[in-house]
Amino acid sequence: MISESTRDGFAGALREWRTRRRVSQLELAMRAGTTQRHVSFIESGRSTPGRSMIIRLAESLEIPIRERNELLLAAGFASVYPQTSLDDPQLEPIRTALERILHGHLPYPAVVVDRHGDLASANTAFYALTAGVAPHLLVPPVSVPRVLLHPQGLAPRIVNLDEWAWHIIDRIQAESVRNPDDRLQRLASELTDLAPPRPRESPHHLGFAVPLRLRAHDPADGRELTLITTLTHFGTAVDVTIAELRLEAFLPADQATSAMLAELLKR
Repeated sequence: MISESTRDGFAGALREWRTRRRVSQLELAMRAGTTQRHVSFIESGRSTPGRSMIIRLAESLEIPIRERNELLLAAGFASVYPQTSLDDPQLEPIRTALERILHGHLPYPAVVVDRHGDLASANTAFYALTAGVAPHLLVPPVSVPRVLLHPQGLAPRIVNLDEWAWHIIDRIQAESVRNPDDRLQRLASELTDLAPPRPRESPHHLGFAVPLRLRAHDPADGRELTLITTLTHFGTAVDVTIAELRLEAFLPADQATSAMLAELLKR
């Protein structure tokens, strides 16, 4: 039997997620295939939803599966989404697939990170790109955003550091608002202290369309890399660990950058 305190805990959590997503009770009801009256009763604690309804509501609000487990626990149900260590033998097919993707992206850099931006895997082009980074920044767990923006990381080589830094910080802050996480909030605060002042918007400002402009590692080499990035995630994963992985691939924005990356990999 579900206690009143458990029911109230779930009701409050559901209201909080719905408010955070800026979804009305009516819209949530339509997405989840139920009625506004039922959603209202659930949020007020007057109705106790079953496990399947909780999952439907969570899917409708695009709640990460780690937090879906928490919702289920708050309602008095057991977790249904496993969390398997990435080095577990069960995930060997996933690891193999990721390594093939990383290798197939060569000679361009690519990384796999977790929800906090910590490095899970990378290809050799990424390590070639980060040559000269202070060794302590590459001690696991390696924070890729920190490697990019730390003064002993890639920051001194980033030509458009003011734009790129705030592009990264804004993305982390947006994620921490959408899916609250203390570690992400602390990381955003740390990187904010490292970043230069936010640049004023110019008539040519393109929002998130910010390429990474990176000087060559050798100061005598006056060339510059211009990179764009793509983000990919496992949209249908039912394991917490897999669902939280992100593949970030760097692509050359011009032919000169493509040639430089191929050259870097040969060294």
